[in-house]
Amino acid sequence: MSETVRLAPGDAAPEFALPDARGETVSLADYAGERVVVYFYPKASTPGCTTQACDFRDSLASLEAHGYRVVGVSPDSEDALRKFAERQELTFSLLSDADHSVAAAYGAWGEKKNYGKVYEGLIRSTFVLDAQGRVEQAQYNVRAKGHVAKLRRDLGIDAKGAPAG
Repeated sequence: MSETVRLAPGDAAPEFALPDARGETVSLADYAGERVVVYFYPKASTPGCTTQACDFRDSLASLEAHGYRVVGVSPDSEDALRKFAERQELTFSLLSDADHSVAAAYGAWGEKKNYGKVYEGLIRSTFVLDAQGRVEQAQYNVRAKGHVAKLRRDLGIDAKGAPAG
């Protein structure tokens, strides 16, 4: 098993250029000057990933009101992403990282354990990037359910989009 690199606040976010659900290339440079939430999830249309994606969808207005864009990344094919986005009415970018290279650069690909079996796979992770492309937050091994609500709290955003507190 390979050593997993972990990003930390202040690190430069690894660049990427990946196909989206429509087959168009989306790069981190496309978001220059914007704050971005990049989240990695294992597989489109599975229960946990659907819960997480729909939570992002339902929180998108509050995140965007605070200047955040959302990008989801998985190893799924462009076609699988397109179907997932259509079925769940997702309006943010879903990117295909079929060879796991971007996930690996972010530390979101590595050793996992399931029922005693050790294997390499996608580690559900979320990164908040500042407008200069630096990591503000790096959250690894997040849970699908409740993660977006926790992220909003961490960012000081309530459910309606107003500053929390």
